[in-house]
Amino acid sequence: MFWLILGIIVIITLLLSVKVVNTGYVYVVERFGQFYKVLEPGWHIVIPYVDYVRAKVSTKQQILDIEPQSVITKDNVNISIDNVIFYRVMNARDAIYNIDNYKSGIIYSTITNVRNVVGSMTLDEVLTGRDKINKELLKIVDEITDSYGIKILSVEIKNIVPPAEIQEAMEKQMKAERNKRAAILEAEGKRQSAISIAEGEKQSKILQAEAEKEANIRRAEGQREAQLLEAEGRAKALMEIANAESQAIQLVNRAILESGTNETVIALKQVEALTKMAESPSSKLIIPNESISSLGSIAAVSEMLKLNAESSEKTKNSVE
Repeated sequence: MFWLILGIIVIITLLLSVKVVNTGYVYVVERFGQFYKVLEPGWHIVIPYVDYVRAKVSTKQQILDIEPQSVITKDNVNISIDNVIFYRVMNARDAIYNIDNYKSGIIYSTITNVRNVVGSMTLDEVLTGRDKINKELLKIVDEITDSYGIKILSVEIKNIVPPAEIQEAMEKQMKAERNKRAAILEAEGKRQSAISIAEGEKQSKILQAEAEKEANIRRAEGQREAQLLEAEGRAKALMEIANAESQAIQLVNRAILESGTNETVIALKQVEALTKMAESPSSKLIIPNESISSLGSIAAVSEMLKLNAESSEKTKNSVE
């Protein structure tokens, strides 16, 4: 019987001497009531009845959900805020021996500093400054918990609940803001529509004016072409008339030369033509300078002809 009891004691002792630490946990071991060491994940041999596992500490990321807290803002509005804390135990020894309950330490540190941070802000700043509050809380609480081996990973505000009357006023304000935006959008739409219509009318008028301008230009070009053609026709007609008259004059001169009539006769004919033109009361005679200078020679020729005629008559009379 003794050996049976002794065997049972030996088996229990052997079992107690082996400690298996699972992944994600560490064991804080004391020997004779004092801290001995921290057992990492794996198999470990301890001395039964001498070594004592003081605590099993999780090294995984953990979450603390803090209950809603009543906080007064800078403009004396009583609001309710609740937070979520994400943390991890970095030093199991400090977490066990430097504070009695590290979870309670995290919660109360967060609550106290939420009231300090939010209390220095107005309601509007709180509602629009969640990121700012989260960053300030993370910095402050992480410094506090660092002394007992806790790393604060994140501080998040879940809800900010203002009083009922404030919520009602905010809803009315939001409704008015939505109505304002709707009216602005409607007015903007009408303005854009009016601008588009005016732009279309402007383009239409511009195109119409350009069309009229093009038509006027083409009409003017047509008239100019017609006038040019008419002028060219007249010029050709005048040239043909002048050519015909020139040919007629040449024929007359040739006939005169062939008949033996000299230039004196031609000059006299010109004088006779000028005399007849001057006798007409409705005729206006314009004589170039060259013609005026030649009148003297014509008169001299006329006198010579008269003298020749008189001498011929005297000779004829003497012969008779």
